[in-house]
Amino acid sequence: MTPITAINDFVVKFANVNGSGSASANELFARAILRMGVPVSPRNIFPSNIQGLPTWYEVRVNEKGYQGRRGGVDLMVSMNPQTWDNDLREIETGGYLFYDSSKPLPPSKFRSDITAIGMPLTEICNATYSDPRQRQLFKNIIYIGALSALLDLDHKEIEKLFTEQYKGKEALLQPNMKALHLGRDYALQHLTCPLGIRLQRSNNVGDRIFADGNSAAALGAVYGGASVCAWYPITPSSSLAEAFMGYCKKLRVDSESGKNKYAIVQGEDELASIGIAIGAGWNGARAFTATSGPGISLMSEFIGLAYFAEIPVVLIDVQRGGPSTGMPTRTQQSDLLACAYASHGDTKHVLLFPEDPTECFELTAQAFDLAERLQTPVFVMTDLDIGMNTRLCRPFAWDDSKEYDRGKVMTYERLEAGADFGRYHDIDGDGIPFRTYPGTHPTKGGYFTRGTTKNRYAQYSEAGPDYVDNMQRLMRKFETAKTLVPKPLLYPAEKPARFGAIFYGSTSPAMEEALDVLAGRDIHVNALRVRGFPFADELNDFVRSHPWVFVIEQNRDAQLKTLLVNDGKINPSRLISVLHYDGTPITARFIVDQISQHAGARNIVPLKKAS
Repeated sequence: MTPITAINDFVVKFANVNGSGSASANELFARAILRMGVPVSPRNIFPSNIQGLPTWYEVRVNEKGYQGRRGGVDLMVSMNPQTWDNDLREIETGGYLFYDSSKPLPPSKFRSDITAIGMPLTEICNATYSDPRQRQLFKNIIYIGALSALLDLDHKEIEKLFTEQYKGKEALLQPNMKALHLGRDYALQHLTCPLGIRLQRSNNVGDRIFADGNSAAALGAVYGGASVCAWYPITPSSSLAEAFMGYCKKLRVDSESGKNKYAIVQGEDELASIGIAIGAGWNGARAFTATSGPGISLMSEFIGLAYFAEIPVVLIDVQRGGPSTGMPTRTQQSDLLACAYASHGDTKHVLLFPEDPTECFELTAQAFDLAERLQTPVFVMTDLDIGMNTRLCRPFAWDDSKEYDRGKVMTYERLEAGADFGRYHDIDGDGIPFRTYPGTHPTKGGYFTRGTTKNRYAQYSEAGPDYVDNMQRLMRKFETAKTLVPKPLLYPAEKPARFGAIFYGSTSPAMEEALDVLAGRDIHVNALRVRGFPFADELNDFVRSHPWVFVIEQNRDAQLKTLLVNDGKINPSRLISVLHYDGTPITARFIVDQISQHAGARNIVPLKKAS
């Protein structure tokens, strides 16, 4: 057996028990690597209960900066006996197993093709600490200290992080320093250091920042002009509303009076929350709610009201596994159809697909312009992988000279001058009518907001022609939206490619690596990343230019493919689904394997060559 050797290119996975305090220690490990100038991408895979079930923390270290999951594990830090057998199977041939050797294990519990590294962590903790909770918490820091020696991780970077974390709390600083060196010193004295996989200082992080998508979207809402957030707690979106609250306390308080210039309301349920947000949008505020799939289900009736009454509102859907309660702490891209057609009757909604925290910031801010320009609900479709995991991404940027797009708003002056105001009257063919803010004029510009059918002047009407006129205008508005949503981005292959691939959202980092690996196997693929719905015409052109196009998504029912066929009018015979839906983020290895199999089955051998 030849041990794996690699510098700045490996995967470490921590197997722990939820509630053990391991997550903060494992994140410390990732951040210390980042401080060495080496790109890193961590992912926390945790259960939905509070304590006791297995949890994993996977850290991708990669000099090239790949941010997606690769697949496979080079070093497993096994701290949970319950998952030992499954964790062992994930280790690559030639990989490493680090474990607590305080209790002897039979040879049958190991693999002959990996290197096992035992350290009596429990014995060390019991000999050092008397308090049971301290034993558990500092055990995590001790194994981080051991890993710093095994992987050549600069322990001074960990010490700096401790100093920053416990500034003004010296009573906590020194015990953590002690635990770190307990582990490091033991490893240096008793274990072979470093391993075949190790770290080396680099300068490949550049100006990129380390951020999570929920915090980024919350900041995007602030910069996008949102002043009202109505929400109900639900995993994995709760931290988004909480982050918005934190930013508002810093950025939305009047400096002279000290009064808040924002309203954050936790409704009694999701239905109340979206109702509050819609009411604020009707009143002229920029308002949003943050939720996940079950919340979208509950909000659907009100979403239909906002669509039909044409009230701007933004919904940030941090998707998780479903249906029903599903997998609350696992990731999926499973709400596309639910959001695209949310509510009963003929409805179609604008969807935005950010790929990382930077785009969460940018597209959330843009969503408020789109909602007001189009006078309709706009969905920002993120997910748990983007929302709750930290990722290296471009720094956020904002143009301070930017003016918000409030859309078609009828003013007091125009009403006073005798303008003909029909709330649902399309005067220029783009499907978007004028609206007024409440109180614009004492006698003119008022209208009755209703969820029932009406004519162009907001007067109640069940006449068939009035209904058809209104519904056709809403479709013209949807065509206008096609010109306003972000365009898809093309990633052309370096050589002529027979195959195309369409993907979106959190699939992006794994897709980037997969394309490189496939090219190395002489399978060249042109890729197109979708960033908005309704779909731009470029998608049809892209599909027509390839015999076959893979549609890579993280759900069972091929929801993006369904939208492409139903609304994009794309020939389904050209589309090949690549579906990943076990709740973990998709891996580059999965994409490569799936595309390689399909590509191999579709190789065309010229008749002359075959004969």
